[in-house]
Order: sequence, then structure tokens, then C-alpha cells
Amino acid sequence: MTALLVFVGAAVGAPLRYLADRFVQSRHPSRFPFGTLAVNVVGSFALGCVAGASPALVALIGTGLCGGLTTYSTFSYETVRLAEEGHGWQAFANVAASLVAGVGAAALGYALTR
Repeated sequence: MTALLVFVGAAVGAPLRYLADRFVQSRHPSRFPFGTLAVNVVGSFALGCVAGASPALVALIGTGLCGGLTTYSTFSYETVRLAEEGHGWQAFANVAASLVAGVGAAALGYALTR
């Protein structure tokens, strides 16, 4: 049953990531990866909200939805791409913003649901 919950959550999260990234990037066309930053911060907030919830809810939302929605690999690739293209400050800003906003969003989600 747990595997099915993870599968269902991921089946929603992965296409949502793609659509959200395309939407954000279309509104803010630049080389900075605002779309990836946005989905990672939203996913961090959602994960913070369900931390400590029932195992079924953590499997569905935490592992499935948030796992499909967020993307560490794309964040890493886009940061390396920025650095290789000579945009070191943007690469640094991407790392700093992702860490600060992601951890802050998770903490906020956790605090709001406790």
C-alpha cells in the first residue's frame, strides 16, 4: 500500500514540476533558474507541513508528491551550467537562495502545522 501511495504522489508531482517550471520561466525569462527554485521551495514547504504526520500521508505527500515535484539534480545541473557560462555570481545566488529559502520554507511549514 505504501508503494502505491508514493507512486500516486509522484505521478502528480513530476508533471506538476514540469508545468510549474515552464510557467515560472515563461513569466521570468532569464538564464537564472527561477522555475527550479520555485518548485524546490514549494516542495520544501509541503514536506515541512507533513513532517511528523501519519506514515500514509508522509508516503503520499512527502515521498511521492514532494519527491516528484522537487529536483536536486536539476538544481545542481543548472548551477554548474551557470558557473561554466561565466555567471559565477548567479550560480552562487542560486545555491544561496535554494538553501536559505528551502530550509526556511520547510521550517515555516513545520511551524504552521504543529
